[in-house]
Amino acid sequence: MGEFYLDIETTGLNPTKDKIITIQFQELDRYTGEAIGELIILKEWESSEKEILKQFISKTDILSGGFNFVSVGYNLNFEHNFLKIKTAMNNLPLVDILNNPFIDLRAIGILMNKGQFKGSKLSDLTGKQEDGINIPLWYENKEYTRIINYIINETKEFVKFNSWLYKKMPFLLAEFRRFNINL
Repeated sequence: MGEFYLDIETTGLNPTKDKIITIQFQELDRYTGEAIGELIILKEWESSEKEILKQFISKTDILSGGFNFVSVGYNLNFEHNFLKIKTAMNNLPLVDILNNPFIDLRAIGILMNKGQFKGSKLSDLTGKQEDGINIPLWYENKEYTRIINYIINETKEFVKFNSWLYKKMPFLLAEFRRFNINL
């Protein structure tokens, strides 16, 4: 089984009119949640949106439908919608990550925030320096280094959060089982 951090950056929120400008992924240790592979960043500005989608498909086992590429991320519905629509629009094999095994930490972030959606973004919970609101402007201004630095920071903070959960969640399960027995 291969677990991979997966994220994308886009020029906006609408997959039918905005474009994917980066696809980034990194292999994670399935027992610790730590990064064990290189962070791969596919950049649209070096080729095209269609080309980075093709590269993503060819560099991963995302189309196998099994446990060879388990997407791990934060709010994977966003990536799912863009990847599904953009692969269809570019006449490529359909990437449908939510119909394969996946781990989305967004629900845990919401629960950690007392069930509140507001205040549960990755940047609210971790040391992530900012959210991605400036990505479209940086892209328009060709400030690609800023985008890459943002991605590196976001990945680092996600992996730190993910590996912390791997350490803490088994203890929560044990505590819940003790609680459940005492009811």
